[in-house]
Amino acid sequence: MHASTHAPAPTSTVSRYRWRVVDIVVASVLGVAVGLLFWVWNTVGYGWFTVMDAVTPGFGGIAVGIWLIGGVIGGLVIRKPGAALLVEVVAAIVSMLIGNVWGVSTLLSGLAQGLGAELIFLLFLYRRFSLPVAALAGLGAGLGAWLFEFLYGSTPNILRTLEFNLIYLGAVAISGVVLAGVLGWFLVRALAATGALGRFAAGREQREEI
Repeated sequence: MHASTHAPAPTSTVSRYRWRVVDIVVASVLGVAVGLLFWVWNTVGYGWFTVMDAVTPGFGGIAVGIWLIGGVIGGLVIRKPGAALLVEVVAAIVSMLIGNVWGVSTLLSGLAQGLGAELIFLLFLYRRFSLPVAALAGLGAGLGAWLFEFLYGSTPNILRTLEFNLIYLGAVAISGVVLAGVLGWFLVRALAATGALGRFAAGREQREEI
């Protein structure tokens, strides 16, 4: 009998990207949790949005970032194609079902925001999840939100002035980077520190750093 001289086959890319049951469960739980955060922010954030927009039309976008955080958190935790989009959409559905003033447009907005974050993780082939990548994912979600509002709504922003749209774009971009990207990255780190992400790379990385 001859011992095999073949080395074990490395984990294939397809296998690494394949969703496990635990991925689906955790993504759903994250989506619900973020949806509850959205529900709270629907009052607090919208109040802040209104005040800032009254000071400088378009500057209300500085409050948008929290509504973008689901995609960032989902991508950082699950690290598989579709995670950012799924968590943001589930969160949007939860926010919509609990009740808000935007109705079904909440779901459409969630799709645009989640896709914006998803494209950033795709750009890095779902291999890099550093703070700069998280910040870029927040920016991507912000750009998705800005484009959606530019084209959709009873009064889409395309009908507003160029000055308004440029200010709003800048405000949403900054908010996406800081409130969704940077804050989302630190929240995932804090969650990993509790041991709740032990079955995910984000949790294992946290243990290795200690």
